[in-house]
Formats: sequence, structure tokens, C-alpha cells
Amino acid sequence: MLKYLQLDVLPKCPDAAILVLRVALGVQMLTAHGWGKLVSFSEKAAQFPDPLHVGNTTSAALAIAGEVVCSVLLILGLFTRPAAIGSLITMTVAFLLVHGGKLSGEGNGELAFLYLIGFLAILIAGPGRFSLDAALRGKGSSYRREGQSD
Repeated sequence: MLKYLQLDVLPKCPDAAILVLRVALGVQMLTAHGWGKLVSFSEKAAQFPDPLHVGNTTSAALAIAGEVVCSVLLILGLFTRPAAIGSLITMTVAFLLVHGGKLSGEGNGELAFLYLIGFLAILIAGPGRFSLDAALRGKGSSYRREGQSD
């Protein structure tokens, strides 16, 4: 009975879970946040928030890099860890500097925080075997680090 309550009847595939996380976060970040910034860059860059004090246009470009370029790379599983770092930095800036680290109330950064945690998980887990990173290493079906076992 415990086996069924713990859902041990389901197959375990951490690589599939990483794929779902990478693609879901990447697609959502790209479509809901990055794409709009990219297509309206010339109109809105001058008014974009500048939390790092590098200039509004530079801040907008950095946000687009983290939300568009890094998202596409995460979806593909290509340069996954550097892409996760880029997205993680973007969401850390959004959460801490733009939203003041608030998790509730008006103007909160709850969504940025959730993205931040997801990108951190991808950074820690790596791309998984269902990724272009694994395919480029020639280990698409059996991606493992040296010394790593099930």
C-alpha cells in the first residue's frame, strides 16, 4: 500500500523532469516576459528601469539577454549552465532590486523569485541527457559525469 501512496509505481526519470523544467521555464520566460521587451526595445528602452545604474538601454539589453537569449538556450539545452546563470542573475536583479525582495503585497517579486529558484535548480542539476549539451558530448542516451551512477 505504501508503494502506491508514495507513487513508486511511476517510473523515475530525473532527466525527463529536467527537460520539463528547462522547457517550461524557458518558454514561459521567453513568451511572457522577454519577447515583448525585444520587439518594443526601441520604443521602451529609454524608460526601462535601471537598477544596476548602467543606463536604461543597457539594463533593457541585459534583461533581454537573460529573458530571450538564455531562454532559447535553456529550451534547447545548449550551454545550459551558462544560460541558467544568465537567467538566474536577471531574476535575482528583478527580485531584489526591482521588487525589493518582497514576496507578497503590491509590487511583489513572487514570480521573479519562483523563476530564480527554477533557474537555480537547472544550474545545479545540469542539462540532463535530453539536451543538445548531452548530444554534443556524444552522450545523448547515457549522459553521466565520470564517477556518477544511478
